[in-house]
Amino acid sequence: MHRVGVIGQIDHVEIEVSDADEMAAFMEKLGYERHRKTEHHGTSYEYVPADGDGPLFEIHTVSGEETPGINHIAFAVDDIEDTTEQLEEEGVDSIVGPYDVDKTGRTITNFRDPDGNRFQVVSDEGE
Repeated sequence: MHRVGVIGQIDHVEIEVSDADEMAAFMEKLGYERHRKTEHHGTSYEYVPADGDGPLFEIHTVSGEETPGINHIAFAVDDIEDTTEQLEEEGVDSIVGPYDVDKTGRTITNFRDPDGNRFQVVSDEGE
């Protein structure tokens, strides 16, 4: 049986919040710096630690039936095609991707753990 290698460090954590602007101000109080503001899922923010050590946080205001909380955790990979293929070979559930997200410049593959929690692998070729 072929095993997926260590996927890699956490690239980002996406958090759904009741007010993205308010959460952005809170992240700045914690010493995080704005990486960029996008129109991904409406107005969204990306924050990185000021010292550069740690994952990026994506912040989106909830809409529709969404509830505040962690939406997904994403892991950085060098070869998203190969990693997606390995996940498929291992029988990982609910694989969607890889596909490009124009508004962020990333290529992603989504998948679910046995409890249905969403995870993601991401390749950031544009940066």
